Amino acid sequence: QVQVVESGGGLVQPGGSLRLSCAASGSIRSINIMTWARQAPGKQREWVASITSAEYTNYADSVKGRFTISRDNVKNTVYLQMNSLKPEDKAVYYCNVRGLSDYVPFDSWGQGTQVTVSS
Repeated sequence: QVQVVESGGGLVQPGGSLRLSCAASGSIRSINIMTWARQAPGKQREWVASITSAEYTNYADSVKGRFTISRDNVKNTVYLQMNSLKPEDKAVYYCNVRGLSDYVPFDSWGQGTQVTVSS
């Protein structure tokens, strides 16, 4: 079983920055894609950014140029550096990790971390 835990959320003023972390643990043989998604109040969960095992990255248009996704393969951790935050970035941010656990595919979500952007 693979556990995923996000951290780093909080309250920040518009224009500020936050760095989210997401650590995967358990019986992990390899990790493929690591993804950040978010869900604002009253809205559906939306994809934010992904990074592959080869460190190819992809971003939603709404965050491109402001957010940066990166990963540490030794620590099985993915990060989301969020700069120039806007009130509309307020959401619960979730991490998804896909890979192999003892040759069995896994697809695990964390519980989320709250990000609030407000003056």
